Amino acid sequence: MSDDTGDLAEFLPYQLSIASNAVSGLIAERYRKRFGLKIPEWRVMAVLGDRGSTTQRALTAAILMDKVAVNRAVKVLEERGLIARVPNPGDGRSHLLALTPEGRAIHAEVMPLARATERELLADLAPGEEDALRRLLGVLRASAMRLARQTQSGPEQY
Repeated sequence: MSDDTGDLAEFLPYQLSIASNAVSGLIAERYRKRFGLKIPEWRVMAVLGDRGSTTQRALTAAILMDKVAVNRAVKVLEERGLIARVPNPGDGRSHLLALTPEGRAIHAEVMPLARATERELLADLAPGEEDALRRLLGVLRASAMRLARQTQSGPEQY
């Protein structure tokens, strides 16, 4: 965007959001029909499948979704028997969330489908563009997290 009055379609955060929603929606539609999972539910399962057991707080931080949405997804997945609360050996006052055997089985079926969709999405990129895209997304995410930390800590004192 070249000036402050530019077109919304040229606004990078808007473009990122729209692209993310389109990609997530495509993948979600492919596994919603087969497994009955919505986007937040699948994201919870994906993180647990990748990391193993974790606290709900760490899960929310990893997914970067509103904690209410994560809590709702956790509740649905628990009711379906796809995740369970297990004792936290590091803190007896809390618990960890983990995939159940049924949850792991669904995760194992969905991941190849998600990866196949990823390959389809990246197929139109020229050689080297995928690596550049991943690198640039990492830089943007790091910048956003740094700026969020600065915003949370308030204005600097001089």
